Amino acid sequence: MGDQHNWDKRVQPALCRILDANLDRAREGMRIIEEWCRFGLDSAELADECKQLRQELAHWHTMELRLSRDTPGDIGTELTHAGEEKRDGIDSVLQANFCRVEEALRVLEEYGKIYHPDMGVSFKQMRYRVYTIESRLLAYRRYQLLNDAYLYLVTSPSDKMFSIVEAALQGGLKLVQYRDKQTDDETRLGNAEKLCELCHRYDALFIINDRVDLAIASQADGVHLGQKDIPISLARQLLGPQRIIGRSTTNPQEMQKAIDAGADYIGVGPVYETPTKADKPAAGLDYVRHAAENCTIPWFAIGGIDMNNFDDVMAVGGERIAVVRAIMQAEQPTLVTQYFLSQLTRVQTLRAYNILPNPS
Repeated sequence: MGDQHNWDKRVQPALCRILDANLDRAREGMRIIEEWCRFGLDSAELADECKQLRQELAHWHTMELRLSRDTPGDIGTELTHAGEEKRDGIDSVLQANFCRVEEALRVLEEYGKIYHPDMGVSFKQMRYRVYTIESRLLAYRRYQLLNDAYLYLVTSPSDKMFSIVEAALQGGLKLVQYRDKQTDDETRLGNAEKLCELCHRYDALFIINDRVDLAIASQADGVHLGQKDIPISLARQLLGPQRIIGRSTTNPQEMQKAIDAGADYIGVGPVYETPTKADKPAAGLDYVRHAAENCTIPWFAIGGIDMNNFDDVMAVGGERIAVVRAIMQAEQPTLVTQYFLSQLTRVQTLRAYNILPNPS
């Protein structure tokens, strides 16, 4: 009995300190995530879910646990690493704090089983809820960026591809698709990983053309599928709900089929004949007009669009454009990107004042 009593005397204070420290850690991490959901994403739903979790954590943070705290005697306060000293951006902040919360909840789940009969189950459920919030927040952020993107750069093979893409990103571009049907897979994966890192550095979305496997391997934000690629439903199974799926369409029937299948956006075209789609006749401005009147998801007019015909596309209801040569072959990609973005903003402003017809 004496040995058991001495064991309890040593274990109970340590157990309380572990629970107290991890409750603090989890609550602080959730507050950081909640603030971004509230002020960065303007998502009342996500912010409320974070708040509910914080309140549940507070419920378990009893006075007994708080009184066990011994900050001066905690050797962990002196432990740190270089990664804690800086953050590269919002994504880095969120990732670090999701990891902090999830690790803390796992500690609370395991040690809580000793402290209280309901603690293990409660924190296990909370941990899975945090996983769900993490997936939803990532998806929400991606879809918000997609919704705000009006210019879409589709790359073509070039010795200067990386410098051209970065120049366009410096001009304000927020959506890039890596398209390369000729290079071997190993090179394509290396290029995709480098482009993905580049796009995320500029807070832009990165999409892979055709290849779901390369999208997953490179941690791209999504995939763009042609009419002959795998079904959208299969791509969704493989990619999960948090990644973006786009589909090329050339006529109203393909457009409606893509919408019904759950595409997040579509390409509408080719509007004009283009060497990028040499085997496809131009869909023309009539299809752009149809998309403007009927498409219920974000759509990008694509195919031979440049500074010379931009106004014609906008005149029939165009709202977003995807370009290849106009930027990839530009002498000054940054300036061309800024030009297109300024013109797209001008069109939105004119439509807001009913000077140009609205796209629906």
